[in-house]
Order: sequence, then C-alpha cells, then structure tokens
Amino acid sequence: MVVILSREQNHRRLSDLLAEISRSKLMKLCRSKKALAIPVTFLILFVSTLGIIAVTYYYSIERIDARSVTLKDSMAQQDMSSLDDALSSVLCQPGSSRTVQINDYGGELLVQPSTNLLLVNVTDDDGISATIFNSSVGEVLYELPYSETANTGLFLKGDSRSIVNQSGSAKTQLYITNGQEHVEIALHYRPIVSAATYTNEDNTTINDVRVYLVNLNSSQDIDSMGEVPLVISCTNVEDIVTTYNVSNQTSTLNISASLDGVQGQVSVPISGGTSAEVNLELIISDVKIETWMR
Repeated sequence: MVVILSREQNHRRLSDLLAEISRSKLMKLCRSKKALAIPVTFLILFVSTLGIIAVTYYYSIERIDARSVTLKDSMAQQDMSSLDDALSSVLCQPGSSRTVQINDYGGELLVQPSTNLLLVNVTDDDGISATIFNSSVGEVLYELPYSETANTGLFLKGDSRSIVNQSGSAKTQLYITNGQEHVEIALHYRPIVSAATYTNEDNTTINDVRVYLVNLNSSQDIDSMGEVPLVISCTNVEDIVTTYNVSNQTSTLNISASLDGVQGQVSVPISGGTSAEVNLELIISDVKIETWMR
C-alpha cells in the first residue's frame, strides 16, 4: 500500500530530519570539545605546578644561601675575636706566644703591619707640648667574600674613640666596616691612658700618667685565603719615661691621638704646686703576628 504524503507533510518530515542531523552533529561537537578540554586542563595544571615548584625552589635556595652567608660571617667574627683574645694574653710578656687559626669562610685574611698610623701628642695649660709617638701600629683585616651586610659600622669590641681612659674601656677595636672592595672585619688597637697621684717622701707631688700602646708593625705581611694558622708572640716591651715639672698653673694634662685619621683626646687631672711633677710613661707592647706550619 503506497501512502502519498502531502507537500506540507513532506516539508515537515524533512525539517524534522534536518533538525535530528543538526542535534547529532552538535552533540558530537560538544563531546569533541569536552575531550579536548581534559588534556588542555591537565597541561595548564602541570605548567602551573612546575611554576610554583620553581619559584618555591628559587626562594628556598635564596634563603639557604642567605643563612649560610650569615653563619659564615658570624664564624669569621668569632675567629677574629679569638685572635684578639690570644693577642691580649701575651701583652707585656716578652717571649710569650699563642697560636690561633683563622678558618676558611671564603674570605681573605690580611695582616698589614705598615698601615694604621698613630700620632700621640701631650699638652697642658702651662707649656707642655710634645709628640710622644708617631708611627704605624698595623692592623688585621678579614675581607668577607660578600659585598653587603646589614652590620656595617657595628663594633664587636670597643667603640669608635681613638684613645680612651683605662677605667672600663677596651684597648681593642673590632668592628665591621666597608673596605675598598669588600666588607671587612677590622682589628685595631688604640691607646689607653691611666693616671695616679701620690706624694713621695720628699713631699713632692707625683702625677704618674701612663699611655699603653699595642704595636703590630713587626708582624709578617700576610695576604691569605683558606685556613690560616697564626702564631702571636710578644717580642718586646718598651718603657719610655719623660718627667715634666709642673706649676700651680697646671691642672690638666691632655693626651690626644689620631688613629688612622680619627681624632680623640683624654684629659687627666693634674695636681700642680711649688713641688710637683708629671712622670709621663709610654709603654709599648710589640706584638708579632706570623703564619706557622703545624
């Protein structure tokens, strides 16, 4: 039996068929896009994860390196402090010696006996004027291998004064400073002044004024990296006494110092009179620093 459809029915069926084909193609296209989206999403996540890992690794390495630098700087400071302790233990003891080692922190140890000029003058208010010392006293430097530190200007021992009174003051200047190329740990020694007044059996007022110096200019000129074993020895103690008669006009003795260009002064009260004098004693402890073979 043959069914004959009208034109409207044929048109309707054709439209339904086209619509069905369109839906089928659309569903295939959606499935295709979903299938493509899965690997793209995984690729984006993979790249993002790699980026996070790389950034985290970079900052972790930076923090580890920063902590390593800080630790090395701290250990270098401790070694320089140990060097000062060893040197201080032999002062004014000719023939005595100590050994110490500066370990390898990536920097450079410099012992420079011909640097650090010290000029010491003595004046009063009634005619005394004299230069009692004018020479280099040497210095020890440790150049840190890194150019920046937040501790520049920090004094580990002592302070910035170029001359001090003995009461409560340290002869040592151990501090961190900017060198010509690197940050340095510098070890200097400055003059220390002490004073005492008494009356002797002749009824003369005696003002004893002592100026203590540490002189490193007989040391070996050292410029070394790595581990550096050192021997520190006291080779000589010089004791130079100059006596000045003082009158009633004298009330103060001024000892001024210029150490590596830094100016300073200590004023000592003086008891003057018709029979009074000042015994100015310059005590120089000569200390030699040199390398040694273990």
